[in-house]
Amino acid sequence: MQNNISSVLKNLGILELNPAYSTGNVWGGEDNAPVIESYSPADGLKIAGIKTASKENYEAVIEQAQKAFSFWRSLPAPKRGDIVRQLGDALRTHKNDLGTLVSYEMGKSLQEGLGEVQEMIDICDFAVGLSRQLYGLTMHSERPHHRMYEQWHPLGIVGIISAFNFPVAVWSWNTALALICGNVCVWKPSSKTPLCAIACQHILANVLTTNDMPEGISSLVIGNGAGDLINNDKRIPLVSFTGSTRIGRIVSAAVASRFGKSILELGGNNAIIISKDADLDMSIIGAVFGAVGTAGQRCTSTRRLIIHEDIYEDFKNKLVKAYGQLRIGDPLDQHNHVGPLIDKGAVEMYSQAIEKGKSEGAAFVVEGGVLTGDPYTSGCYVKPCVAEVENHYEIVQEETFAPILYLIKYKSLEEAIALQNGVPQGLSSAIMTLNLREAELFLSAAGSDCGIANVNIGTSGAEIGGAFGGEKETGGGRESGSDAWKGYMRRQTNTINYAATLPLAQGIKFDLGS
Repeated sequence: MQNNISSVLKNLGILELNPAYSTGNVWGGEDNAPVIESYSPADGLKIAGIKTASKENYEAVIEQAQKAFSFWRSLPAPKRGDIVRQLGDALRTHKNDLGTLVSYEMGKSLQEGLGEVQEMIDICDFAVGLSRQLYGLTMHSERPHHRMYEQWHPLGIVGIISAFNFPVAVWSWNTALALICGNVCVWKPSSKTPLCAIACQHILANVLTTNDMPEGISSLVIGNGAGDLINNDKRIPLVSFTGSTRIGRIVSAAVASRFGKSILELGGNNAIIISKDADLDMSIIGAVFGAVGTAGQRCTSTRRLIIHEDIYEDFKNKLVKAYGQLRIGDPLDQHNHVGPLIDKGAVEMYSQAIEKGKSEGAAFVVEGGVLTGDPYTSGCYVKPCVAEVENHYEIVQEETFAPILYLIKYKSLEEAIALQNGVPQGLSSAIMTLNLREAELFLSAAGSDCGIANVNIGTSGAEIGGAFGGEKETGGGRESGSDAWKGYMRRQTNTINYAATLPLAQGIKFDLGS
């Protein structure tokens, strides 16, 4: 496996990079800088060590980004879009290698790794079209011979702080939109997946260099302290943060205190309502993949199943049978369904959640546990498990980033919706039903309170064309499709007077005399 990854790193150009600094503002540190070591959760082996950035490195990156912004914002949006188009083409070329690196460094299945790179390609395609559609409105003025309209301008430097579970896709969502809007980007990736970030930056840097673009349009700062520097930097008008609700509160407070803008994509505690009118076979597929895909480490992972009492036992039995067919192992082996958790810290949180659930009364119908011995030598593999619970249990109200699925029984749809909404988070939700009235009620204002609500598909995954994000403790931010681009720009209202006089608004008279 290591030999294969060495080939992947070589193909991505990473092995050719200076460990302290690389073309395209990939900042590590000086020779004595602290080192982040990247280990694969798949086999526990060290992949590489990356020197972290100092405050001086960070300052150099921000100064370069400010200079680059002066150039980039003046480039016509369609020309910026063409650069993003070329990034998409480069990602197509490197899809297999980058997807393999994502799988190996993060631990998700190879199919999911390749799918994540496909999301990057898709958002580039979306952004290219959008670069010719950054529309404003024209409004009728109440004053004669006046024209009013609004337009959108870039903000400046966009700080991107991303999480380990989608080590490349979330960066691309933000970067593709920010770039076509005329912004420049500074990225602080998760310290758990630094090589994925370096690979992405190198790919984009090659595109920018080929087009004789100045350095600083896209920069990468590696190191745990870089996040605080970004959050508190008045030179960065927008911070897009993906991570836990706990850290999101800190980010939000820091950015708001300096009147900056933030896009927050935080925790999810997502549920699927299984109606008595559901297609049960379809529902099983959606529920199982939603719960165990990426080993339960998606913000959209299915954490709760709210099942109608008439079909509860039947569905539970089908679910237990499906869990018995899951294959756990090497994420690069496409025969396996479930890979490892990101690290041993995540394994410990998984184990603690199970014990807390049992102490509150959870009854496990599929037992969990940590897998040991060959081929689970990394210590990061766990068994997906299923427990019968009450929605009010403290552990059920929390988001555990692991493959733990909770089963809850309901009588009426109104009760099911109340259970679905009865958690602090509000990211993704779904109902499985062939009943049109149930589907429409679930999607109505009296239904799901989440940013994403689906019918007859699961909670996990989202298409590029729809704005991605959620409500309540999920943060309220939106990334990716629809009109999410407006979050990366500032709105300006303009009025032009082409009359020979200066009439005032609201009919006000202001006579200075003769």
